[in-house]
This record gives sequence, structure tokens and C-alpha cells, in this order.
Amino acid sequence: MSDSGRKKPPLVAERRYSKTSKTKSKASTPKKAAASKSAKPKRRPTKRKASAKPAGNPILRFFKRLIGLILRVIWGFSWRVGAVVALIVALSVGYVYTTLPEAGAVLDGRAKGSVTMTDRDGQVFAWRGDQFGGVVTADAVSPHLKNAVVATEDKRFYRHFGISPRGVASAIRINLREGRGPLSGHGGSTITQQTAKLLCLGVEYNSDDWESEAAYESDCRQGSLWRKIKEAIYALAMESKYSKDEILSIYLNRAYMGGGAYGAEAAAQRFFGKPASALDPAEGAMLAGLLTAPTSLAPTNNLQRSQNRAAVVIDLMRDQGYLSDTAAQNALNHPAELSPAAEARAGGYFADWVMSSGPEFFTRNSTSDVVIRTTLDQRIQKAAEEAMNYIYSEKVKDGSEAQAAIVVMSADGAVRAMVGGRETRVSGVFNRATTAKRQSGSAFKPFVYATALELGWSSNDTVMDEPLTINIPGSGPWSPKNYDKKYHGEVTLTEALRSSLNIPAVKMARAAGLDNVRRVAEGFGIKSDLAQGPALALGASETTLIEMTGAYAGILNGGSSVTPYGLVELRMQGDDDPLMTATGGIRERVISENAARELTWMMYNVATRGSGRRANLDDREVAGKTGTSSDAKDAWFIGFSADYVAGVWMGYDNNTPLSGVTGSGLPAEIWHETMTRVHDGIDPKPLPMLRDGSPPKKTKVRNDSNDDTRGGIDKLLRDLLGTGDR
Repeated sequence: MSDSGRKKPPLVAERRYSKTSKTKSKASTPKKAAASKSAKPKRRPTKRKASAKPAGNPILRFFKRLIGLILRVIWGFSWRVGAVVALIVALSVGYVYTTLPEAGAVLDGRAKGSVTMTDRDGQVFAWRGDQFGGVVTADAVSPHLKNAVVATEDKRFYRHFGISPRGVASAIRINLREGRGPLSGHGGSTITQQTAKLLCLGVEYNSDDWESEAAYESDCRQGSLWRKIKEAIYALAMESKYSKDEILSIYLNRAYMGGGAYGAEAAAQRFFGKPASALDPAEGAMLAGLLTAPTSLAPTNNLQRSQNRAAVVIDLMRDQGYLSDTAAQNALNHPAELSPAAEARAGGYFADWVMSSGPEFFTRNSTSDVVIRTTLDQRIQKAAEEAMNYIYSEKVKDGSEAQAAIVVMSADGAVRAMVGGRETRVSGVFNRATTAKRQSGSAFKPFVYATALELGWSSNDTVMDEPLTINIPGSGPWSPKNYDKKYHGEVTLTEALRSSLNIPAVKMARAAGLDNVRRVAEGFGIKSDLAQGPALALGASETTLIEMTGAYAGILNGGSSVTPYGLVELRMQGDDDPLMTATGGIRERVISENAARELTWMMYNVATRGSGRRANLDDREVAGKTGTSSDAKDAWFIGFSADYVAGVWMGYDNNTPLSGVTGSGLPAEIWHETMTRVHDGIDPKPLPMLRDGSPPKKTKVRNDSNDDTRGGIDKLLRDLLGTGDR
């Protein structure tokens, strides 16, 4: 068979391609070949060019690689350290979280309690100690107070997580700009951080662990870097444990707001006499403004400064949208004012005296809140303060440093007013009415005559006012002189006291017996160390104004001693039953009522016709006695009406002699001004006195020589009565 007419079968390799592919392949083959030929020379030279390109500066390449290596190392180290720090912080926050008590358990952070004092009518007039008015919450206080605190202390309080990096950065920038260290001055602390500091990071005060409470508080307030770190961790834990309002509630209850007030409620009551829930914008702004510097900005210290600070807070509240322009302007036009009680600051000296004389565990060291009802009469207190200020402004020369003190009390020793110095509205300062011991001078003489009257002499008995010299063992001869350097011959005891003659007083003291005079004076409440010699009669001994005034009260009440007192009743706050009642009042009888009434007659003559005429009142009977020490370092006037006893002392703290001042001068005038105001609106009452005295009962007292010889009848009477000198 021939194969010339047959078609040859395709090769196996050719079957792999279709006609189309063959056509395409044939068509593209020349182009691809050409492209391949043309492309290869271009590609290969490029690669050869890159590989043949110079490497550049080897030193620069080295440093680039080194820097890259360092950055990789730093990054690797940083994120690992950051992770470790974050873990440590998280663990620390978690641990602190577990130690935090419930919010309600840390609202009252005081280590001591407070003492609230009310006057005789039950009105609050003074506070002492750490005052806590009661628990308040952020949603219960006035919204104006809440907004003012947030606007002033931490405007991003409701947006941050306990720490404000922006606030810290801003504080550091301000500190550096003002030339301080980055952590000195402004701290950039949030309210949460401030609350952590108020909680002392959970460390409670323990007297066994701290030298004093002041040392504890100082440690809580320190601002070291380590302390700031711990504070931040504590703040983060608080943010995890408490709600924002709970944190703000703790802050509002524990923050010190000046004047001894801890917390918003105590401050609102103390400064404005209203609860924290009733504060208006101006009052809320004032309290918020105190948080920066509570002591110096307290309105009771400087109202104008406090109002200026409140104006800044009001502007912040307006800028942050808490107050409209109208409300803000109204608050600026009507700044917050103190309540009448806070403005009066009545009885600072009196309150200090009650605190110092009361039981220590209920006053100075009280750990609970105590309420003390006192004897203070705010009307009388105001009268005494006004009298003091009037005399010093009208009759004391400018620049004088002479001081004065006033005590007013009832006949039973209940102290109604006390001014311990010429600065009337102060507290915690030296109280000249209760603490200063000064020579009483002639103000002591009534006790000489009280002794004589009790022993049987009459106010109309006579004594010779003549030269007298007494030989005092160990001291030699002593010759007392009268203030006017004259001798007045035979005078009645009434005349001798009326003119404050010294020689008759010395004679009567020796005739009655110096020991008896001391016993009578001590019986009336003069507990100071009384002089042993005859100078006792002239007030050579030192005593306090409150002792002397209390002793005169014994004369008014008919001859019984009194213990001056200011505490009427003490009870725990919230309790109705008192824990203790008055510890003072009328005590034992010292002289008979007749002797006291006759002595009152003699002292009435002093005020109406004698050395105390400047003290006399036109509308009622008064009795009293002047006193000036021998070296004129002290001047006194003490006296009484039928209603009240008042004592006035004047002198210098450094014992400089007074210039031209005696008890019959400025002290008598202060007494007159005080008692005029005290008796305003009170109907006059007669003094309980034996008018014109009693008939003469004994022979006149005189000396027959320049020693201490006395008449036989007097000696016989003394022997019978057992009153001889010892």
C-alpha cells in the first residue's frame, strides 16, 4: 500500500497545542524573541549596575546601624519595663483596693471631738476643738457648694480616672515659671488625690506611733516624689472602689475649712448658722474658697479676704457654666456674710476659761462631741466689750500698751461676762482676768473691815489716823503713809474706807488679828499666797481679778463665799441627760449677814462720796472699792449693784508703773461704762445694806507709841475672842 495519498498523523508533542495556540504561538514568537533579545540586555546591565554601585561612607553606615540597634534595644527594654511597671501598679492598686473600707466608715476623720458652748439662754456662742457638724453627702449638700468645689479644685473631676496628667503637667509648668521646683507649690492634685491625702493613705492616727497629732498630720501632708506615687496608687484604688459622688462626699466631710470646722456641715453652721444644704451661691463659693488656705482665709479671721477669694470662685463657676451671668453677678453684688453668732465672736476669753477649768477629758482632750451650757450672758458680754473699747478710744492716749480686764458675775458666782484684755474679739490668748496675778492694793481693804465687823466693831467706831511705825522682825521699822501724805486724826471706819486711808487699815488689821484677816479673805475665795506682815492690809499680796470679783460677790450675797463658775451643764451631743452640772456657786458662810450689810454700807459711801465717785451710777445704788498698788503697777475698781458684781483691773503686762492712773480713775470709769450698759432696761433695786451703819460698840483704835502697843480694852476683847496676832 502506498502512503502518498494519506495524511501523516501529528506528532505526540504537537497534540498538546491547538491550532489557535499554534497560530498565536507562531504569530508571537518573533515578537517575543525580539522583546526577549531587547529586554535581556537592559535588565542585566541594571542588575550589574546595582551590584556594582559604591557602598557609600562606611563610617556613616556604621553609625546608622548602631543607632538602629540602640533604638531596637531601647524599645525592647522600654516595653518590657513598661509592662512590669504596669503589672506592679495593677497589683498595688488591687492590694489597696482590698484594704479600703466602705465609704461611710471614713467620713469623720477627727482624732478629737468638739465642744459647743451655749449661753444662759441656750444660744450657741462659741466652739472649741475639732468641730464636725454631721455627715453630708455630695447629693445632699447645696448644689452651689458642690459645683463651687468642683470648679475650684478639679474641673475635670467627673471625667478623669483619679489622676489628671494634664493637671500635673500644668502644675509643673506653673511651678517652674514661678521659680520653684517642679513638685513645689502647685501639685495638680485631683479631688481624688486630695481625698487620699485627707485619709492619710489609710494610715490612722495612733498616739503610740506618733509623737503628736501635729507630727502625724505633717507626715500626711508631705509632698515627696515617693509620697506622690503612693498617693496616685491610692487614688486609682479609690476610683475603682468608690463612685465619684462617694469620693466627693468623703472630701466634703473631712476637709478642714478653718475656724476649727471639719467638713462642710460644721463650716456652714459655724460661719453662716445654717445647714450645708441651704447655702446660696455666694456662701457655697466662700466655703469652696477656704479649701486653698482655710486658716488665713477663714471669714472669722478676715471677712474681706474671704469675700475676695469667693469672688474668684464665682467667676470660675460662671466660666464653667455652673452659674448664669445674672446669678453670678447677683452673688458678687451680695457677698456672703457671717451669722450674728460668728460675727460677734462673743466670749472668747470666757470660752477659753471654761475649757481650761472644765474636766480635761470632756474639754481639752475630748474624743467625742460635747455641748456645754454656760452662764454667759451675751448682752452683758457685749456691754463689757463696748465699755472697754469706748474708754480706750476716748480716754487712753494713742500708743499706750496698758491693758485692762473685766469680769461681771451674779452674786452666786455665775460669770456673765469676761474680757481678758483690751483686744476683745480673740481666743487662745493670755487672759488677764483669770491668769494674771497682781497686787490688789486698797481693793483688799474691805476684807480687813469685814473681819473687824465680824469681831464686833461698828462702821461708826473710830480709829486714829496718825503717824505709825511698826518694827517688823527681820525687816526693821516700817512706816505706812496715806496716799495724800496727810494724817486725818480720828476717823470712823466708814470714813477710813471711804477715803482709802492706809494707816487706819493697818491698825484695824492688827487690832482684828492678821491671821483672822487672812482667814476671812481666804474664806471669800482669795486663794493666793497672802502676805504675812501688816502690809497684808494694804493689798501687798497678789491675786487674780476673778478671785477678787468672786470675793466681792460674797459681800453682796450676805457674807457667804462663792466659787466663780461658767459651766452650768455638760452633756454629750445628741443626749438629753447631762453628764455633769455646775460645780460652782454659793458655799460656806464667812461673815454674818449683818456684818456683810454694814460693810456694803461702808462701800456704798466709797462709790458715792469717796475715792470711787467716778464709778457711781445715777439711777441706782452701787458699792465698791478702788485699789492701787504701792508702786502704781496695778489699778482696780471692784463693786456691785443689787443685781451684778463687776471687777476691773488695769496695768501693764511687763509691770511698768502706770502714769497718772489710779483705781479711782480709768478703772472706775471702765466700771461705770460697763455697769451702765449692763443695767440698761433693768429696774433699779436698793442695795442690801445697813444704812448709816450701826452704833459705835468699841473704843477707838489708836497707838500710844511708835510700836504696836494697843489699849487694854482692845487687848481684853481680843483675848476673849481668841483673835490675837500670831
